[in-house]
This record gives sequence, C-alpha cells and structure tokens, in this order.
Amino acid sequence: MTSPYRYPHLQATVAEPLTFSGIGLHSGCPVTMTIQPAPAGTGIVFRQVDLGNFPIEALSAHVANVSYATSLMKKGVLISTVEHVLSALYGLEIDNAFIDVDNMEIPILDGSAAPYVQRILAGGIRTLNENRRVLRILRPLEYTLGDKVISVTPSDELRITYRIQFDHPLVTEQELSCRIDPDYYACHLAPCRTFGFLKDIEHLQANGLIKGGSLENAVVFSPDGILNPDGFRMPDECIRHKILDFLGDVALLGMPVLGEFYACKAGHGVHAAMVKKILADPANYAVENLSELVGAAS
Repeated sequence: MTSPYRYPHLQATVAEPLTFSGIGLHSGCPVTMTIQPAPAGTGIVFRQVDLGNFPIEALSAHVANVSYATSLMKKGVLISTVEHVLSALYGLEIDNAFIDVDNMEIPILDGSAAPYVQRILAGGIRTLNENRRVLRILRPLEYTLGDKVISVTPSDELRITYRIQFDHPLVTEQELSCRIDPDYYACHLAPCRTFGFLKDIEHLQANGLIKGGSLENAVVFSPDGILNPDGFRMPDECIRHKILDFLGDVALLGMPVLGEFYACKAGHGVHAAMVKKILADPANYAVENLSELVGAAS
C-alpha cells in the first residue's frame, strides 16, 4: 500500500462523511455512527446527536471506565467502547474528525478496525493547511499494576513491543515489536479482532457485558480450540489486536506520540494509566510541530 496522503507533516481529516451501523458489543443496542470531516485544530470529537450534538473530546481527561473497553464521559454523558474507531483514525494519522453517534456505544462491527480503515481509505483522506503537532517523550516512564507493566522511552518514532500470556494452548505467550505507520497499521493490525474465552462469558454476561457479542464480532476460544469456523485471520491475531487497542487508548493523548513503548499483560486500564502519567508532568514531554522535526532531520 502507498501512504494515504502525501504530506504527513500536515494535519488531515476524512474527505467525506462515512456512516456505520451495527450494535454495541456490551450494550447489544443498535447504533448508527458517522465519521464527519472536521477543520484543522478540532481533534477527534464524539457528538451525541440525540443530545443536540453534545461534544465529548477524545482526551484522557474524559476517560470514565476502562473495564473491558474504554469509555468517555463529560457532564454525565457517556460514550462507550471508543477504542477501535480511535485506533483506526490514529493508525491512519487522521488528526481531526467529528464522530456522530445516536446511542451510548460505538458499533462493534466485526470486532476489528478493518471496516473503518477500508471505508476511510476508499473515501479518501483530506490534507489540511496546518502543521501536525506531536507529543515527544523526553524521559523514561513506567507504570506497574501487579504483574502488568507498561513503559515508554524517548524515540524519534512510535514503536511498540507488546507481550501477552494466556493459559490457552492456542495463545500461551505472544510478543510482537513494530513501528507504527499507516501502511503497517492498515495491513497488519486493523484486521485483527477482539477475543475472549468461553469460560469467561457467563461471568461477563452476569455483569451486564457483551450483550452484543457473537462469533461475528469476536474470536472466542473454547478450552482447547477456537469456536470461529473460519479460524484466525493471522496466526498471532490476539497480540496484534492488543496493539490495535493500545493505539486507540494512546490516541487519548490528543495528538501523535513519539516514543518507544513496552507493554506486558497490559490492557485498557494500564494503557490509560500510562497516558495520564505522561500528561501529569510537563517535564515528561514536549509538544512540537512535526514539520520542524522533519526539517531538522533532513
């Protein structure tokens, strides 16, 4: 694949409105969502159309819940399971968009970011006449929660090494290191679906979760196999989906980040904690125009 636009040091938005309909993974409720073009400097903003386009900016300050999905809340208005659409926009280096929804949860679609990526690339990405700003990590940081670990060190690009461990013969331990750019994201991360284990379904449903879950939108593991008749999309689909989720959560920094991350057994809560830790001290980062960094490197 070629780069989706020629000047990545400039901000971008979607070229046309893109509408998606489906159900919420956890609520099971029908929802229609439209990704709309937005001017430079807007950022990513969710709008509840049934509440007069009430805006909820996709920022760490609005994170409300990180149990099994990432939810945002502003003035009591909630929008849930935002990570896949945020991941798609982040992975394709789209800085600005309005995301209009008519219910409280983003549609799960097929459980991956591929439907978003395919439609965005087909509809086109529009370059805007304003420089992209990036958040550059200045010093090493680490967050731990029990055996869950995430760290970041300074880098001139975004790289992630992710490691997972599950007590299942088809997963066991997986680790992947990659540099994130639009081509890699679209081909190697976006198609990878959320996953879960049959043994956990009863507990999740008892807690009001995964009401919309099915083999159409998730990889489900039986005790010694996989229930999906078509199997995996990639042999290491699980670790790739974890990186997809990570990018959706790191998007809540509000701009692209330059840093090298390492995560082990992490999840939405640990990702969100690292984002908050980065932002907690201005000595941790610098906000710079990407064009100036490109010029300095050339």
